[in-house]
Amino acid sequence: MEQRSVYLLIIATLALGVGYLGYQVSEQGATIEGQSEEIDSGNMEREVLELDLQRIRFSYDTLQIENSLMMAEMAAQRSEIEGLISKVRDRNYSVSKLKKEAGTLRKIMKGYVVTIDSLNQANIALQLERDDMANQVVQVEERNADLRRRQDNMEDIIEAGQILQAMDLTPMAIRVATTGSQRETTRAKRAEMIKTCFTLLENRIAEKGQRTLFLEVIHPDGRLLPPGDRSPVAMPSGVPASAARVLDYNGDRVEACIFFNASEPFEAGVYTVHLVDDGERIATTDLILR
Repeated sequence: MEQRSVYLLIIATLALGVGYLGYQVSEQGATIEGQSEEIDSGNMEREVLELDLQRIRFSYDTLQIENSLMMAEMAAQRSEIEGLISKVRDRNYSVSKLKKEAGTLRKIMKGYVVTIDSLNQANIALQLERDDMANQVVQVEERNADLRRRQDNMEDIIEAGQILQAMDLTPMAIRVATTGSQRETTRAKRAEMIKTCFTLLENRIAEKGQRTLFLEVIHPDGRLLPPGDRSPVAMPSGVPASAARVLDYNGDRVEACIFFNASEPFEAGVYTVHLVDDGERIATTDLILR
């Protein structure tokens, strides 16, 4: 009877020991399972954090700016991101701390985006302003060029308008009678001089005062006939002339005549007579001598 009691006691003790050991094994299994889940969760967080850092780095790489100071700052931020990625992979740093630093870098990057966008908008506005200014400069230059052309044309018109206008240019061959009177002739052998009369028209913009008009008498063979009763006559440009006369011109209509004495006998043929003012032939006609 006593031996049976001993067996029962031993069996009870063993049962209690086995139950306790089972409980311990169960508790350790739960702890291991919890630690495994925690490790898996931590690994996932690190992978997500690394991916997030990769995205932030890519965002920094896509930012384009010509400002040298901001370029240096962004280069420093990219280096810091590389350092954080290395820390994530090293597993010796707190994930929460790394997340906080990543969040700070993300905020800085967003600030760069806003700043760069503002700078780009400012650059676009400046470019538009420069283009507008360039267009205005072109328009001003075109207006100035047009004004210069108009001024040049006006000066040409005024200069041309200052040249006298003549009408009724009438040359005639003259012979002098013994009484001293002048008689018109059409015969070359009787002609002693050519008298050319004309009318100067009114011109209010022409220069007033003494004005020299020149006469060119062209021989039938094409030669310019020189004056025969005085020294050679030449225009201000140095071009020779056949005769000249100084008139007092005040802008009103004037009638006048110029006499030409030849240095050689007249020959039959067609003589061409030009009236010249300021280097311009203002009237031309022919004289026929038989």
